[in-house]
Amino acid sequence: MSDETLHILWTNDNPDTAEHMVFMYATNSLRLKWWEEVHLIIWGINTRLVCDNERLQKLLLRFIEAGGSVSACRQCAENLGVTARLESLGDIEVIYMGEPLTRILKNGEKLLTI
Repeated sequence: MSDETLHILWTNDNPDTAEHMVFMYATNSLRLKWWEEVHLIIWGINTRLVCDNERLQKLLLRFIEAGGSVSACRQCAENLGVTARLESLGDIEVIYMGEPLTRILKNGEKLLTI
């Protein structure tokens, strides 16, 4: 990842925060070229929230269409019983996120936590 990559770690399960901060900033960051790359990490209860909320699914799709990449915590999805549903939403990398997040932190990459 380049120095122009922003990772957003999304752990807040408030749908309004997701719509009016996470997806708004992430998508506009790409469209307006504030960042070259934006990588959204879905972690915790949000793995279920995004599966259950059609509005957030549409916003997620818009983010992906704008060029964003998405990873989701496989362990969280397994614990919440939504792995297949999450994988069916589209271009989402569903992986065990502990090691990748640790690598992001150790490499000093840009990480916004919400």
